[in-house]
Amino acid sequence: MNRLRTALATAAAAALGLAALAAPAQAAAQPAFLAASQMPPSSTPWTATQVFPGVPENGGVLCAPYKIPAQNTRYREFSTELDTNGVQVTTVARTEADAVKLVDTLRKSLAGCGPLLERQNPGLHAVSAYHGKLAVEEGAWVYSLDTADPQVGNTDIHLFSVGRDGRTVTLVRWGQMGDLADAPLTGFKTTTKTAVNKLY
Repeated sequence: MNRLRTALATAAAAALGLAALAAPAQAAAQPAFLAASQMPPSSTPWTATQVFPGVPENGGVLCAPYKIPAQNTRYREFSTELDTNGVQVTTVARTEADAVKLVDTLRKSLAGCGPLLERQNPGLHAVSAYHGKLAVEEGAWVYSLDTADPQVGNTDIHLFSVGRDGRTVTLVRWGQMGDLADAPLTGFKTTTKTAVNKLY
């Protein structure tokens, strides 16, 4: 009987130890990312890279370069056979107040991207537009950037969104050749809601 009690006490202690070990692991859970199938519908399938630490090589994304800190940040890139591409960048801020500030910074960058690109690239026509706030967690905001380069003859359209869940901020970009009429704006809004909801 004493042996049985000792065995039960040892098992209980081990269980408590495992629970104590599991708690920090849960607290440190990383935000989840979009899967390729959750990008806006495309005529050819999306593929996704693994999730990388830091920010993409250009320091973030078009319209918001170097605005997102590399620390506590990860990203995943997406592409199709038709040169449609995208990226999701997610960062965990030190505090919720810091996350709010980052969202404000990114929103200002996205809203002012067109005029900034025109100043930096004479001859380029670039128009930024705001497409509203989405009701998901602490909110998500959607923007577009429509560019045309008469010298090269290229037109490109990009969709952006920035959303927040507590201390975590995620930015999603989608882009391809064409203009706003060619962009899956409704599908991108669905992708954005999925991205924010999926963080935790």
